[in-house]
Amino acid sequence: MEIQADFSLKNYTTFGIEAKAKQFASVQNATDLATILKENSTQKKFILGGGSNMLLTQDIDALVLHIDLKGKKIIQENDDFVWVESQAGENWHEFVLWTIHQDFGGLENMSLIPGNVGTTPVQNIGAYGTEIKDTFVSCTAMAIASQEIKTFTKDECHFGYRESIFKNEAKDQYIITSVVFKLTKKNHKINISYGDIAAELTNNNITTPSLIDVSNAVIAIRQSKLPDPKVLGNSGSFFKNPIVLKTDFEKIHQKFPEMKYYDISPTEVKVPAGWLIEQAGFKGKRFGDAGIHTKQALVLVNYGTATGAEILAVSRNIQDTILKTFGIAIEAEVNVI
Repeated sequence: MEIQADFSLKNYTTFGIEAKAKQFASVQNATDLATILKENSTQKKFILGGGSNMLLTQDIDALVLHIDLKGKKIIQENDDFVWVESQAGENWHEFVLWTIHQDFGGLENMSLIPGNVGTTPVQNIGAYGTEIKDTFVSCTAMAIASQEIKTFTKDECHFGYRESIFKNEAKDQYIITSVVFKLTKKNHKINISYGDIAAELTNNNITTPSLIDVSNAVIAIRQSKLPDPKVLGNSGSFFKNPIVLKTDFEKIHQKFPEMKYYDISPTEVKVPAGWLIEQAGFKGKRFGDAGIHTKQALVLVNYGTATGAEILAVSRNIQDTILKTFGIAIEAEVNVI
């Protein structure tokens, strides 16, 4: 397995930021992964998957390991459900389409989310009313220090809103190598609770949607709002939707009665970060080659030669303005390196 020095990571992240790795290796199987970890035990390491949820603001002074493990298979099934295992390096959207074409339900609302399968539990990715935790069974991970294999169950992953154990207690300790999902074979729970999906289906005269209908609707919506990273560098939604205590929100809502929100518990509401950013006047604004997308205020973009530091500065400007304007703190969903 070749380790390359001074390696450009521009084509390995969806932001398309020019940054270099001190050393770089692409790993295709668990045996090679264990070997390279063991042989480079004293070297600082940086784990890279699909590069879809990170903003590089500097060169990486470490051995960058690109996790490129491929393969997917059915490991168990009964009349109602199927358990599918995917290796970490599989492209997420291609995996979702594969499950749909097998008529396996549960992942269709998360079509076209960028990135690889192995990073989905880290972020507990989600879209249009579903999250990874809804179908997640377990994941297999390799301990970076010992190369031991551990299986994390759903409960052990401590999933939260865009959170997991891999972003907290187990951060930088494990490399996810595969993920198992439990999907439906029949009586699919079609989720069209989000208005955009229902509207798209109505526009296409679909009254009894199938899995592929929902997937196609989600793809159409995402393509209409989100730029293709291959054309315009971005990392999807840059910010989390903030969760605010109802007691605090009531005061804010009195001042801004038009503010959108969703009840998520008896004591909390979720406010759309995109609405806040748009109301603050940032949608479509450009600061050199760093900017905010013209169609979706949640998305920060690289128009060509923006540096990670320039995009980070834009994000902090947005956060400061939202806090001053609305009294609401918004957090980055993207990992800033």
